[in-house]
Amino acid sequence: MKNSSTSELCKELLSDWRRRLVLSKYEKTQQAGSLIALDRQLNRLSKRHIRISVFGRVGVGKSSLLNALLRKKVFETDVAHGSTRKTKSVAWQQNVDNLTKVELIDTPGIDEIAAIARARLASRIALNSDLVLLVIDNDLSIVEIEAIETLLKCGKPLLLILNRCDQWESNEINQVVKSIRNRLPKKAQHLQIEAISAAPRIPKITANGLIRSEPSNPKIKSLEKTLIKLLETQGELLLTLNALRQAEHFSQALKSARLKRRKLEAQTIIGKFAAIKASGVAINPLLMFDFAAGVALDTALIIQLSKLYELELKGSSARKLLKRLSIHNSFLGGAQVGIQVILGMIRHLLVIATPFTGGISLASSAPVALVQAAVAVHTTKVTGRLAAKEFLEGKHHKGYQPSSIVYRLASIDPRIRNCLNHWPIWNAQKGKNMQTLLP
Repeated sequence: MKNSSTSELCKELLSDWRRRLVLSKYEKTQQAGSLIALDRQLNRLSKRHIRISVFGRVGVGKSSLLNALLRKKVFETDVAHGSTRKTKSVAWQQNVDNLTKVELIDTPGIDEIAAIARARLASRIALNSDLVLLVIDNDLSIVEIEAIETLLKCGKPLLLILNRCDQWESNEINQVVKSIRNRLPKKAQHLQIEAISAAPRIPKITANGLIRSEPSNPKIKSLEKTLIKLLETQGELLLTLNALRQAEHFSQALKSARLKRRKLEAQTIIGKFAAIKASGVAINPLLMFDFAAGVALDTALIIQLSKLYELELKGSSARKLLKRLSIHNSFLGGAQVGIQVILGMIRHLLVIATPFTGGISLASSAPVALVQAAVAVHTTKVTGRLAAKEFLEGKHHKGYQPSSIVYRLASIDPRIRNCLNHWPIWNAQKGKNMQTLLP
């Protein structure tokens, strides 16, 4: 399938998802900034307008690189200090097939700010850029390695640019590139490294015999060629992936906020159903009735939680989800069912033996009933927590969700599968963080 076909399908599915997205007034206020960023990205996808950010430490030549690509001095440069204090963007007047606009973005030096703020900046740049050029001027520093790791965690396509190569001989450049490759994190071993000289200087002898340096023509032909080829072959694909990434980022943030607000209420609902189930199990002596009532209560619990999380889920859907949850929790559930069966049989035998023991066995069944009730409470809590987790993962939202769109596109376009291997749209850590929001 061609990139354009994938892009069109993605636009259609994301537009449908965005149209179906229902937000409360509170959510619209709380998520206003993220919603604006998302809509801008969807608009850029529709207009085939790509954004490329140049990232790196102070003084590595980010602005010089952009000026070289633009073939004119647009961005301020300073040999002694970093000159970029805030993000600035300019359109690249370069004709690229399948794209209507290429925007080049200069960013502040990442080593001018504290580590936490630096990570936030990297994440923000990554989210709002379709491609990042990380500029370095020597072997990798700790700050640069951390930036690479952050960008990769954000699932951002990345090119490494080794600047100021006019300072070294050819064999020295090869040694530096080899050293950089050795220091790259394991997940970054596939990164392409481009060696350039954005603002080279050549020595010149003055009239009084002194040697001075003067500016020379940029040596970035290889990078230009690589960039243009990348944009022509994968430009729409990069736009598509970033639109999906933004949509997934917004979806996760929205779910997180909803889970946080509804956590206490969900715990109350789960507690109510656990109490009902425990009471029924403790009072009723018939094992089969316990199971039937338990399934009915768990189904009702899931329906109540679906209403709480504003999801469309009816009885049949709830039973399907309950079946999935029981499989999901098969080992624990199997042990719990086994305990219930054994306890139920013991309790049933004790009840039957009542006429022969003068009521003594009936008293003995009370602790068994209490243990059964405790198991019922635990299974209800597990069911409620797993149901909330299923809702969090978006499997029961009406229509396509960003995550399901990704997998659908990956199933029909091998290039998306390949990109996702290098640039995963989200990382497992985000899911771990969500666990604290579950009831």
